[in-house]
Amino acid sequence: MALKEDKNKISDGLYLVSTPIGNLKDITLRALDILKRSNLILCEDTRVSKKLLFNYKIENKTNSYHKFNEKKNLDRVVEILKDGKIVSLISDAGTPTISDPGNLLVKRCIEENISVIPIPGPSAVIASMSISGFSNKFYFHGFLSESDGSIKKEFEIFKSFNCAIVFFVSAKKLNKKFEILKNFFSDREILICRELTKLHETIYRGKVSEINMLKFNPKGEVTVVL
Repeated sequence: MALKEDKNKISDGLYLVSTPIGNLKDITLRALDILKRSNLILCEDTRVSKKLLFNYKIENKTNSYHKFNEKKNLDRVVEILKDGKIVSLISDAGTPTISDPGNLLVKRCIEENISVIPIPGPSAVIASMSISGFSNKFYFHGFLSESDGSIKKEFEIFKSFNCAIVFFVSAKKLNKKFEILKNFFSDREILICRELTKLHETIYRGKVSEINMLKFNPKGEVTVVL
């Protein structure tokens, strides 16, 4: 007599689980299921992730896993995965490895023939593009550089792109660097999304030359679409 397949069973491996970018309700049922079944949840910041996990009564073991300890923890995490365990990686918000830690672990898992499974969900990039009204084609840059010189070099490259351009920046930094942006893109349309899906979410639209940064709240994280 053939054994029935356990439909509730999931494969062992590394799961990249997307988490809300603000509103805790923006998480998929599948993401919650994987997190509840994980032997270990790797968190960019356990203090941030604790709010989400507590809200959904997930009490599984967690460890911090961020850019400062990623190399040090690689071998240990890989050994756990080789032992047939289910490990989930989550960032503070959004999809892991997208301008967040995790790429080193993913590459190592690929080298070791360990399964890497994406659990899709919230993304500030996609959320911003979806409401932009701009071209469907876009280039995602990640976070802007720190120095004025590096930013100018980046903007010089952006000028040649025939598509929408998406990048992350803190609201405070955007205020300080907006004059540089004006020098390169004064005639382009811009969408500024601050604190997406959160209580104080604000959306600014218009031409770069027309945006009044004096009215712009200098707090929070920002996704910019040009």
